Amino acid sequence: MKNFDKYERQYFLPPVCEYDWAKKDYIEKAPIWCSVDLRDGNQALIEPMSLDEKLEFFQMLVDIGFKEIEVGFPAASETEFMSMRTLIERDMIPDDVTVQVLTQAREHIIKKTFEAVKGAPHAVIHLYNSTSVAQREQVFKKSREEVKKLAVDGAILLRDLAAQTDGNFTFEYSPESFPGTEVDYAVEVCNAVQDVWKPDKEHKAIINIPTTVQIAMPHVFACQIEYIHKHLKYRDNVILSVHQHNDRGCGISDAEFGVLAGADRVEGTLFGNGERTG
Repeated sequence: MKNFDKYERQYFLPPVCEYDWAKKDYIEKAPIWCSVDLRDGNQALIEPMSLDEKLEFFQMLVDIGFKEIEVGFPAASETEFMSMRTLIERDMIPDDVTVQVLTQAREHIIKKTFEAVKGAPHAVIHLYNSTSVAQREQVFKKSREEVKKLAVDGAILLRDLAAQTDGNFTFEYSPESFPGTEVDYAVEVCNAVQDVWKPDKEHKAIINIPTTVQIAMPHVFACQIEYIHKHLKYRDNVILSVHQHNDRGCGISDAEFGVLAGADRVEGTLFGNGERTG
């Protein structure tokens, strides 16, 4: 293999690696499970599911026993939007099931998302923006402070629209492209978002850490999650989640190591079907 020396490691270890997770030989408590088949899995299909197929798949996930189900990205297409509206208007969401929708930290997309979830008995609004060095420098051409402001502005809009919209909402935030993001910076952005939402015991928030492109071995992800777990503000009122892709075939190990390192929740798809998700 030629010219291999031109490639550099793109991931970042946290400022401190304590390796407490490595002292555990088993997971003591099952995590919260969230199926993302209807969004993440649907994105991976050559022909995305129709509305009827999405509704049938949703019912299957309910029958299996999932209590948290990501329905889709309402602003992405009419089918995605209508799948959420149909579930609400046909009263298809059981009382003990929480639905989830995804939105970029962009004003028109957030507003469209709240149109979709109006009247939901309980919905997670999952906000994200990319934070990696490559995205900041090559795509957005924005500084760290400017990218953090995108997240904070999105968090403010979520908070304000939730107060104006009929329904029961929980907030979730992901620093997209996390594997290429400095870990302490990711924590800084997540904490800035949390300062907007100010989660408490009755209104917990979710911080979700995705291996958007899996560019390191699982023990690196565990060290990153452990650092985040120990440095998140409002930690008692935050559900720390992982969303592990499977580029290196390490989706399951990333999930297990992430839980060992302090994660409370796992997002994933059945049968490894999804946007590289295991």
